[in-house]
Amino acid sequence: MIPIIHFIDRISIWTGKLASWLLLVLTFMVCYEVYMRYVLSRPSAWAYDAGYMLYGALFILAGAYALARNAHIRGDVLFRLWPIKVQAGLELVLYVLFFIPAVGALIYFGYGFAELSWRIGERSSFSPGGPPLYHFKSLIPIAGVLLALQGISEMLRCVYCLRYGYFPERLPDVEEIGTEIIQELSEKGAQTSQGVKS
Repeated sequence: MIPIIHFIDRISIWTGKLASWLLLVLTFMVCYEVYMRYVLSRPSAWAYDAGYMLYGALFILAGAYALARNAHIRGDVLFRLWPIKVQAGLELVLYVLFFIPAVGALIYFGYGFAELSWRIGERSSFSPGGPPLYHFKSLIPIAGVLLALQGISEMLRCVYCLRYGYFPERLPDVEEIGTEIIQELSEKGAQTSQGVKS
């Protein structure tokens, strides 16, 4: 079961990291547009559409990554006080009752939405250039499939916990700098307190 969980996690982490490069493109594009608009007084016709498309792509493709990293916001004040097997059982039930139907709807209706957009050659009406939207709308069912895959991984984690009494470890990933600093300080503090005791 662990190899399947980690294989799916790797897919989600890889797509999330790939999507994160869109942030760099978006930053350069916004800087370019600010320069063109406010310094040269020649705003571009495509920047608004490109901005919301890139931001939307980044946001929607990062969903599976956030789920793989257990980074979605939870209201789990009482939940964390329960025994670990109760937590796993409740999570499994919630995934089956709510997550799977919601992601299934995202895939089903997102596919129809994208298919119609491709069929009519949909273009944006927000700017004079009218860039195509069908490639952007195709990301909706793709993101749904990625979320569904990661949901399978999370459900397998719950089953694993119900069977063995603990959740399997998540794959290591980038840590915040603050986490490393806190770790170093706590290690130094432990060493200092041991030196004082001896």
